Amino acid sequence: MTKPTTSRVGIANHVAARALWYAEPLKVELRSERLEVPSHDMALVRTLYSGVSRGTERLVFSGNVPESEFQSMRAPLQVGDFPFPVKYGYCATGIVEEGPKDLIGRTFFCLHPHQDRFLATLDSLTEVPCNVPARRATLAANMETALNAHWDAASGPCDSIAVVGAGVVGLLTAYLAARLPGADVIVIDSNPGRAAIAEAFGARFAVPGDKLPDDRDVVFHASATPGGLATALGLAGLEGRVVEMSWYGAKPVAAPLGGAFHSRRLQLISSQVGKVAASRRPRWDYGRRIAAAMELLDRPELDLLVNEEIAFEDAPELLPGILSPESTALAPVIGYT
Repeated sequence: MTKPTTSRVGIANHVAARALWYAEPLKVELRSERLEVPSHDMALVRTLYSGVSRGTERLVFSGNVPESEFQSMRAPLQVGDFPFPVKYGYCATGIVEEGPKDLIGRTFFCLHPHQDRFLATLDSLTEVPCNVPARRATLAANMETALNAHWDAASGPCDSIAVVGAGVVGLLTAYLAARLPGADVIVIDSNPGRAAIAEAFGARFAVPGDKLPDDRDVVFHASATPGGLATALGLAGLEGRVVEMSWYGAKPVAAPLGGAFHSRRLQLISSQVGKVAASRRPRWDYGRRIAAAMELLDRPELDLLVNEEIAFEDAPELLPGILSPESTALAPVIGYT
């Protein structure tokens, strides 16, 4: 490989790279490619870690992205088209090797697929603060989702809040909720192994069989199961808001809208990170939102979420297990050497 030169606009013409591809249902491959490097306004990034979004990438891996959502499900820098083959992912952190001299050696986050080196426009890079380790910084996209959900919910100080589903997005939503002054936060999940993390984040924990409140001001649903949605609706008090954060793919979902749903005048609203929440859209753009999410990752207890790491070289063999429903991984990362 030709060694890139160090200058603001003069990057080597060609750089070898390898990327992870979802090649066909339940099959992962590493493919080589040659990067054609433009001469300006670009940076060459050597990847340190990339985060695996288990819920979304399981749908991609299994070929369950519904055709009606092929466009909305595209990752920002995805290559290829659904269903297969696609180069997918959106949680990469790495060090700038070539590009503007003032960026070289600094660590950035980018919504890029899993790849050992990649090119990025300068406006697609978000700097990782010095007090946020590169591995933890892979949580930025999920933190952005949790932040946007709170904006959609209009949650605030002293609210009583429930989060149903203690996956990474649900736990980050609870983490932010517990930092609202005076807020009372409970997390409900069928896996009691998630209790320690919820409590470390400042929330109480319960399993569905426990006695649960039915007077919550705001309920976030992030379990992606019909049973979880039913639980979430049962937790909301009079005129409470239930925020549906789950992505079900092509699965039909039964929503129990009988019983007390109307008499309680419940609000069922959706939240999705593809758009900045309407309440913030006049003043916030994507760049400001992802930078804010990155700053929110400054607490070491968030490392509890990044609980499994596999090597990039081993991804074709190990990633299917990471993406299986039986996996105990929360926010697994791929490490690059």
